[in-house]
Amino acid sequence: MLRAVNYAQLLLPDFSLILCGYLVCRYTALNRSVWQAVEGLVYYLLFPVLLFQSIVKSPINLGEATGLVAAGAGTLLCGVALAYSLPHLPWLGRHINRREHAAAAQVAFRFNSYLVLALADRVAGAPGLLMVAVLIGVCVPLVNVAAVWPMARHGERGFLGELLRNPLIIATATALVANLLGLRIPSALEPAVSRIGAASLALGLMTAGAGMQFGRLKHDKLLTASVLAIRHLALPLIAWALVRLLGLDATQAQALMVFCAVSTASSCYVLAARMGYNGAYVAGLVTLSTVLGVASLPFGLWLLR
Repeated sequence: MLRAVNYAQLLLPDFSLILCGYLVCRYTALNRSVWQAVEGLVYYLLFPVLLFQSIVKSPINLGEATGLVAAGAGTLLCGVALAYSLPHLPWLGRHINRREHAAAAQVAFRFNSYLVLALADRVAGAPGLLMVAVLIGVCVPLVNVAAVWPMARHGERGFLGELLRNPLIIATATALVANLLGLRIPSALEPAVSRIGAASLALGLMTAGAGMQFGRLKHDKLLTASVLAIRHLALPLIAWALVRLLGLDATQAQALMVFCAVSTASSCYVLAARMGYNGAYVAGLVTLSTVLGVASLPFGLWLLR
């Protein structure tokens, strides 16, 4: 069983990059004007390449993992439904800013793909790694569509147009089709593509740190608590229930829990900022989620015992 301290050690590089971006933006000449250009580079080029590579590199056999895919997609769809319902709850909705909710909802159901891959290898070995690769390939397009919808709707933009123009959705959908067709990145290009992916992780986390404004979290405490409770408490419990309901084996159960109990995607900030929403608030949520993941993953794995 993975201990909380091991997960904290795995998260330390990500958290350090977020902190580095915050300090560089606040205390050096590399201020917000510089980081806005970096956000565009990450959003339109680096992140799409990273997503394409992560999905294409592992063959997806949906027939061998039907139950696992159903459990993973089911858990995330429950997270989407819970996140979308927050403004409509009679005892909660009147205290939630609808525009802030449109940008923050994605934090409740998106996931950090590279943490999932790294942790799955530790927890469940090579079989678990292959299983989470299948989950990522199927669920990344799902959560990206779900993330774009409330922002496009609230911003009175055409939803279909936003999907067709969104580079993250284009990359994931194209990669999923390429994977199912058996296409792979040519070996001669793999080193360059891998380096672009590594750059996207580092710069994406640093831009999240550069955009942080912790004071904003104090003004939306109820929304903050609700979104993070869905991500780090509700989703592990739902995943555990589906493990029992669908009768997943031990390796599948561990892979599913790693997939559902980690911190949210760092690209939440990039998406919110590029669509004209309060990126600083979302960056703060990403940071808090990174910290809370130290507790939620051990909690989820404990449930499986």
